[in-house]
Amino acid sequence: MKVGMMLNLSADPGDDAPSYREVRAHALAAEAAGLDSIWVYDHLIFRYPPDYRSGNIREVMTTWAALAEATDRIELGAMVLCTAFRNPAVLAKMAAELDHIAEGRIILGLGCGWHQPEFDAFGIGFDKVVDKFEEALQIVVPLVRGEAGVTFDGAHYRTKDAELRPRPWRTDMPVLIASFKPRMLRLTATYAWNTAWIGDASVFTERVAELRAACDEVGRDIAEITLTAGVSVEVGGPEPVRSDEDRRKSLKGGQGEIAASLQGFKDAGCTHVIASLNEVTPDTISTLARAAEHVR
Repeated sequence: MKVGMMLNLSADPGDDAPSYREVRAHALAAEAAGLDSIWVYDHLIFRYPPDYRSGNIREVMTTWAALAEATDRIELGAMVLCTAFRNPAVLAKMAAELDHIAEGRIILGLGCGWHQPEFDAFGIGFDKVVDKFEEALQIVVPLVRGEAGVTFDGAHYRTKDAELRPRPWRTDMPVLIASFKPRMLRLTATYAWNTAWIGDASVFTERVAELRAACDEVGRDIAEITLTAGVSVEVGGPEPVRSDEDRRKSLKGGQGEIAASLQGFKDAGCTHVIASLNEVTPDTISTLARAAEHVR
């Protein structure tokens, strides 16, 4: 089982987002520690109730490209890119070029978007986001798979004889979709799958059962799908007592507790855990990497 980690690209209102130099340092630390992957996320702005003050966040595609150049071995994933923010054919072109820079290390995570304030702030329609996402997949996936003459005439997006030149670095770039609701699961059953954010492997098992039902509905063998999980990880001493609900939301502890929890995901059939650390520091990166090595 592979183990990777989310990079921190954002900050709460009133705080500065991490500089690119800081993000790069964490990426290089993860690579040096032996983790399998680093992951970025895609937002334009954060605005949460009740006051909707704006938080800071780095632009993902520029940052991702820089990290592709800065690193050598580690895989670079997105958890996830919002297809509504960019024309899907252009997004496919950008992703393919990133894979050239990274020489085949990109994992293309895709999602429909959920934080309406950023859609409103940047003038992007928040209506029918799943409909738009379903159409976007029918453009992005064949293009990054190297297909030529991709023509699509949908209600929201259109292409005419589209292709990527130069051709993609590889025609099997992993495409991953974060989902848990029925319609998104059906789309996922057609492409790829991730469930997030959870803490205990039992939740992963429950959601795999839901995905299996979706696969049966569309006639796909679940064995063909790479099963991944986004896991919230609190590095530190374990609390004396944690409720079942708390354990479902996040795993907590030192190296030993984290390793044991990761083993649970491995035993449940997960092939790639993406850890969202409560705090990204050299120490927490090192702890996660040592726990991952123990599981391997």
